[in-house]
Amino acid sequence: MMKGLTIQELAAKIAANQEGKKDFISPVKSLVMKLEPEQMGDTVVPRPNLVIGDHGTFGIRSTAHDQIGGRLAIPSKYYDRMLNEQPQLLVDNVNTWLRTIESNRMVRTLGGSARAFLSDRYNRIENEEIANVALPILADIPGVKIVSSEVTERRMYIQAVTPRLEAEVKKGDVVQAGVVISNSEIGYGSVSISELDWRLWCLNGAISEKLLRAYHVGRQIDDNAALWADDTRKADDTAVLKRVRDMVRAAVDETRFNARIEKMRNLVGIEMKASTDPARAVEVLAQKVKTTDVERGGILSALIKGGDLTAWGFFNAVTAQAHTASGYDRAVQFERAGGQLLELTKKDWAEVLEAA
Repeated sequence: MMKGLTIQELAAKIAANQEGKKDFISPVKSLVMKLEPEQMGDTVVPRPNLVIGDHGTFGIRSTAHDQIGGRLAIPSKYYDRMLNEQPQLLVDNVNTWLRTIESNRMVRTLGGSARAFLSDRYNRIENEEIANVALPILADIPGVKIVSSEVTERRMYIQAVTPRLEAEVKKGDVVQAGVVISNSEIGYGSVSISELDWRLWCLNGAISEKLLRAYHVGRQIDDNAALWADDTRKADDTAVLKRVRDMVRAAVDETRFNARIEKMRNLVGIEMKASTDPARAVEVLAQKVKTTDVERGGILSALIKGGDLTAWGFFNAVTAQAHTASGYDRAVQFERAGGQLLELTKKDWAEVLEAA
């Protein structure tokens, strides 16, 4: 898995982001997209900005662009093409459709840029709230170690393991139990707590069942006065944060960990057929975990390097891609793919390991 940030760097990044956040409720029809000059290297190019009433003009991050296009039903490929090739055409399209919508939206900004374009019912559960609850609980787990953490454009992640729960899948191949805590402040997923299995051999992780999935849905917010009155929001958050506390503890459950270890040990005994081409087997496996051609090549390379042509070897070839993924979010997706592979039936594995 990608190392990401140290826990000190994570805390610093969360704190810096907390200082730079501002949120606004605005009628959609009063929002305006306009072009502003932006320095790009040695040239100045026109880039779309978002005017939010009397609150100012804000740059637009890629996540907000995606959400604006989705809300206005503009196909993403066409939206991106206008953004990159014909920004004035994009501005004209967006402003035309904004004026047809009667509802309000929440615009979340960070450091002077619009980072999210959300429903006025979006319940803001902040990264700092999750970290403030989860980190003290982790600190109480014997020998706990933060193995990876990050705040990406879309999500925060904290991954921790403990040697208190560890077992051999096969001789010398040790796995430890842990937990993954994640949250999105901008509409790209729920607050979630998931079980983590951490292979010491190569520091690969597999993320299994989500013990908690709390969606960011709250009461409708009518105006900015209500948006800035945090007492109501904090009352709504209390139940979620208590569940975070409880599920972080539950993620390192010995009985559940032993059940997953048994599934891993079963994979060791499922061997690839002698007549099967490893490249073809990887192609079938890649269809199950939805990879690109480049990523499929990485899985094949990891499989060959590992020299283990069992289901366990294929499992680890997939999770190994978390080290070289295109970004931290994608790395976590490979870890989740590992969790999904643990649930494959013998029939599913036969399709891979006996691929013609």
